[in-house]
Amino acid sequence: LHIFFLQKKTNFMALSSSTLLLVKSHISLSSFSNPSLYFRRGETRLRVRPISLSIINARADERKEDIVIVGAGIAGLATAVSLQRLGIRTLVLEQGESLRTGGTSLTLFKNGWKALDAIGVGNDLRSQFLEIQGMAIKSEDGRELRSFRFKDEDESQEVRAVERRVLLETLASRLPPDAISFSSKLANIERSENGETLLKLEDGIRISAKILIACDGIRSPVAKLMGFPEPNYVGHCAFRGLAYFPEGQPFEPKVNYIYGKGVRAGYVPVSETKVYWFICYNSSSPGPKITDPSILRQQAEQLVKNWPTELINLINLTPDDTIIRTSLVDRWLWPSISPPASTGSIVLVGDAWHPMTPNLGQGACCALEDSIVLTKKLAEAIKSKRTSVEDAFKAYGSERWPRIFPLTVRAYLVGALLQWDNPVICAVRDNIVVPKLVRLGPVLEHTNFEFDPL
Repeated sequence: LHIFFLQKKTNFMALSSSTLLLVKSHISLSSFSNPSLYFRRGETRLRVRPISLSIINARADERKEDIVIVGAGIAGLATAVSLQRLGIRTLVLEQGESLRTGGTSLTLFKNGWKALDAIGVGNDLRSQFLEIQGMAIKSEDGRELRSFRFKDEDESQEVRAVERRVLLETLASRLPPDAISFSSKLANIERSENGETLLKLEDGIRISAKILIACDGIRSPVAKLMGFPEPNYVGHCAFRGLAYFPEGQPFEPKVNYIYGKGVRAGYVPVSETKVYWFICYNSSSPGPKITDPSILRQQAEQLVKNWPTELINLINLTPDDTIIRTSLVDRWLWPSISPPASTGSIVLVGDAWHPMTPNLGQGACCALEDSIVLTKKLAEAIKSKRTSVEDAFKAYGSERWPRIFPLTVRAYLVGALLQWDNPVICAVRDNIVVPKLVRLGPVLEHTNFEFDPL
């Protein structure tokens, strides 16, 4: 049935508001040249992807989807790509006008790279980013306290800092061009009588989804609907930036940590020309949101003004659009107290379910792991029919919780220990704990996560 014909017959359909037309379509929209096949949302075009079953009535802004993913971040795009590899199409709703490519970079350990390999984008990313060989820990006066080589502790370890922008663009490139709907901000979520989820967007579009996968970040409205509390502020804030060296950056491929009293910092080469840095500091409250780069730069410099000069240089070489300040939050999924990861045909993935502090470098890695595990459970339910979608989501939550909860707690504890501001305790840390007691193997044990390819 020709979609253009339906659009031209709106007046006819309006004669009976209860008239429903079932449309089966396996035709790519790219085969049509009619520009009216695209809905305009302000300045952004929404491309309607080919779907297996749509219900169309007199309202042109209401449609039915099998699987909707909310959020085109790391978790959302990774889940969409994973399902796409198994022949399952999704519609990804992103509230921004484009991919959220702002910000800095993130560190991926071997479990994250195994997930990217399973998704099929690992090698594309490896070629763009340096492999980090080890780490060095220094005091605020520049004295080296300890150094490690990753391969000496674990031959299979793989560590690279990856630009968030490149990661998102690489994942999005593996999806059909009409798989992501931009400028699609949720205004309301309701459950319909038939068990589907009705999504109302701010521009008036209404979408009924059989399956809803929420990857909408730490302030997830879907998680709130499911009874999850707001994430907990842990008492620390962080400045982050991505310094740019047009003639090439001068650092060795290793992570550099600097510990002070109530303040710690670090930097790591990302590529031949970029270096990621952060400064984490204690604060009794998150404080007001600041977006002015000059103020952010000034505040960051003030925290480390008497520290090794390379930090100041990195801050000064950071473009305005890559310096940010965020408050660190997490959510502990207490057994028998916290809501489950799913309810019916709605499920949470990544930060929407388990926000954690970045102290172990596992936030993005765990989101990627989530996407693989969820995809396998859901694909089996859809294709084999031996289990329901609801049971598949319950199995996903049961399998992921024993890994997620301890990591969240451990990340919090590591951050709390490293943010000590008592001079005596910091002296013990710098002269005894770090130089003589810390071992890298146990510290990175959590990166040992195995799963089969998709």
